[in-house]
This record gives sequence, structure tokens and C-alpha cells, in this order.
Amino acid sequence: MAEEKSFIPFSCQRCSQPLRLDESLNSFSEHISAELNLPIHSNPDVDLESQTTSFDHYVPPCRLSDSGNGANGFMLISDENEVNLLSQQYKEKAALFDTISGNSNIDHPLCDECADNLIEILEQQFKLTQEDYEDYCKYYEQLQGEKDEPKLNDLEKELNDLKSEEARLLDELEALKKEEVEMVKAIEEQEAVSRRIFQEEQRYFKEYNRHRRDLMVTEEEGRSLENQLNYANMQLDKLQRTNVFNATFHIWHNGHFGTINNFRLGRLPSAPVNWAEINAAWGQTALLLSALARKINLTFERYRVVPYGNHSYIEVLSDQKELPLYGTGGFRFLWDTKFDNAMVAFLDCLQQFQEKVERLEKGNKGKIEDKGSSFSIKIQLNSEEQWTKALKFMLTNLKWGLAWVSSQFRSDGEEISQSAN
Repeated sequence: MAEEKSFIPFSCQRCSQPLRLDESLNSFSEHISAELNLPIHSNPDVDLESQTTSFDHYVPPCRLSDSGNGANGFMLISDENEVNLLSQQYKEKAALFDTISGNSNIDHPLCDECADNLIEILEQQFKLTQEDYEDYCKYYEQLQGEKDEPKLNDLEKELNDLKSEEARLLDELEALKKEEVEMVKAIEEQEAVSRRIFQEEQRYFKEYNRHRRDLMVTEEEGRSLENQLNYANMQLDKLQRTNVFNATFHIWHNGHFGTINNFRLGRLPSAPVNWAEINAAWGQTALLLSALARKINLTFERYRVVPYGNHSYIEVLSDQKELPLYGTGGFRFLWDTKFDNAMVAFLDCLQQFQEKVERLEKGNKGKIEDKGSSFSIKIQLNSEEQWTKALKFMLTNLKWGLAWVSSQFRSDGEEISQSAN
């Protein structure tokens, strides 16, 4: 027994499920076809396509009449007569569905479930439309009940006023736009000025920091120089208050010996001082007397004292003879009288210095004596004790002469000029 054939040429345009069409769609009258071709006036503000988002699956619509190549429909395989009959019925149904789809926003055909969903959407739309209608009716009745109904002239006048106001506001807007453009330009100019000022400020601060550093260095150098100056002034004041003769020539005593700069001058049997120390002491003594004489502008007569260390000597001016102020041998067996003559000549120069001081002091007299006792400064025919005492008294007189010359300086260190008589 041959199996019954089943033809399903259409599917639901929403869920793509195959559809078995009702037998009544195989034939319908021209009257029904004309009614179906009438346009359906749906609400243009409602998008039924967007309301169908609750459908499970969406398939883009297709036109069955355009599926001649079999891409969107089904290829029917049967007998030739049967194929012709089915092809004719297929074309009629396709034309019917195209007509219905063209008069609405919904593509056909639809299955029962998709059709029910579409009916629910249309019912919701109808309900919303009904509510809007009722609201409009109430508003219309309210307007009808108002006594002061605005006149058309007043409304036109108000409209013209609003248009004038709109024009004025538009002009004002244009002016504000121009002002905005000018303001933006001014802001850009001010920003350029601000950037230039900022760059100048940065350059100023760099210069300021550099000058500030130079100032700090200069101030530091100034303080250093000021400290150096204060120290130099202190040293100068100290030097001004320092007696250069006392600092250079220190005359003191060491037991029975007179000393100058710690060199002993003289000899004792109990303390035989070597001649090198005695000669050095005579060199310091000659240097001191020569310096004191220069300070009071004294030029010695008959002699000239020549300081020459431990080989100092006295020059006799009359015959250009040199008398040594140093010894080289023993005490009792030294028969060379030149050393004695040199010491006598030195004492003569010291006497001239004393006389010059007395003249400067206007009559004050001083003598190299000790309470009426006199001591010989010669070595020959003399004892070591007597000779040592004479040398000690000579250094004592030199110390007094040194003190007197030092007193002739003012507190500011300037020497009082003394003119020789």
C-alpha cells in the first residue's frame, strides 16, 4: 500500500514552524479577495514589530511569491497533473498571504501560538487606545465647560507675541554667540599673556635665585673680610701697645749675671760662661744701643757701633780702626787689649746716649754708678766678679734707656720726633 503524501509548503513567519493550512484556503471567492485587498488603517504610532519581543524566536519575513527558485519555500515532487494543481493553489495562497502582509505590519502566515500572542498585543494596544480616547473626551468636556474660552484673535496675538519674543531671543542668542566668540578670543589672548608672564616669572625666579646665591656668597665673603679686618685691627692694637724694644731685647738677670735675650754677659769662677755665649750677648747689646741711638737721632762721636752678631765691633772714626767686641781666650791670660778698648769705647758711646737723654729731659742726669761705687769694664788687672758686675750695671742702664725711648711713643704708635741739639 503506497504511503500517503503530505505537502507542507508554508512555515510560520515568526517561529519558522511548518504550517498545515486549513482546507478552506484552497478556494475563496472574489468578494473575499476584494475585501482582503482593502487597506487596514492601523495606529502609525504603535510599532507592532517592537511589541513582539515576547516571541520565542524571530525569523525575518519573506515573500512567498518571490520564492520561485525554491530558496524560501519547498520544492514539490509529484505527478505532473498534481504538481500543476498544487502549484496553482500555492500561488493563490502565496498571493493571499502577501496581500495580508502588505496591509499590516505583521508578516503572514502565522501559527496558532504566534497568532494568539499577536492577538494579546493587539488587545493591549486597543486598551491603551481606549484609555487615551477617554482622556481626550474628558479634556474636551472640560474645555466645553469653561466659560472664558480664549478667542482666536487673542491666540493669534499671543502667537505673534511669542514669535516676536522668539525672534528677539534668537537675535539675542546670535549676539551672545558673537560675544562668546569674542570672549573665547579674549580668553585665548589672556592665556597667551598668562603663559608669557609665567615664563617671565620662571626666568625671574631663576635670576632671583642666582642673584640670591651671589648675594649670600658676597655676604659670606664680606663677613669673612670683616672678621679678618677685626682680627687685623686687634693685632694692630696689640702691636701698637707692644713695646718692640722690650719684645726684641729682653734684659734681665740670672743670679749674678746680667742677661740680654737669655745670653749671660760675664764670667765667674763658679760659673765659667763660654765665650760663644758672651760674644752673642755683646752682639745683642751692640744692636740694642745702635737701635736706641737711631730712635733719638744720635750720631756717636769718635766711634761707630757696628752690630755683627757674635763678631760685633767698634769702629774708631779717627783712624778707621776696628775694635772687636768679642773674646777668644781665657780671662787672666788674655793680654790682647783690643777687647778692653772696644768695651771702653762702647761705654763711651753709652755715655753719649746718656748725655743725649739728659739733654732731652732738660737737666735730668744719670750715671753708670751704684751708690758711689765704680767698677771697671776692662778685663786686664780686674777680677771676674768686678768685670761681671760692671757688665750687669751697663745692661741695667741700657734697660732704663730702653724704657725711656719706649715712653716717647704716643698711644697711637707714632713716635715723637726729637731734634738733635
